Amino acid sequence: MKINAKILAPLALAAAYGLGTVAPHAQTTPQKVGFVDVSKLLSAHPGDKEIQAIQKKADDELTALDKQVKAIDAKGANASAAEKQTREQLVTTIRSKADAYDKQLAPKIAVVEKAVDTAINTVAKSNGFSIVMDRDVAAKSGLVIYADPTSELTDAVSKAVK
Repeated sequence: MKINAKILAPLALAAAYGLGTVAPHAQTTPQKVGFVDVSKLLSAHPGDKEIQAIQKKADDELTALDKQVKAIDAKGANASAAEKQTREQLVTTIRSKADAYDKQLAPKIAVVEKAVDTAINTVAKSNGFSIVMDRDVAAKSGLVIYADPTSELTDAVSKAVK
């Protein structure tokens, strides 16, 4: 029985295509994905207490000033010129104090974030994880529906942060 070239050519082409699509998949290594609770890790850092104290002080001070502004706003058109001027001064004070608190907090937050990032990288690499995602973001976005509990790295990273 003689094999016809018209029959052999399509078979050879299909075989080559099939091997070409299978071979790359056979050579890739599996990716290990882990999850962390970033907010828990940020609050686990020792520097978070100082950040929280500054934020509370800022909230208390700015809330008191904001109440004064709202009291004047409640008067509406009945507010006197002096009250309107006081309101403008209060708004300016709120903005400048908020900026001052932001400048005070920014370097402290940067230190905490860097420490958490470093701890995540260290734990992930030492445990063979190639991808680490924020558990809350992944769940809320619908990106991840199920994750094996062994992929949770929060506790291990938390120990590294402290």
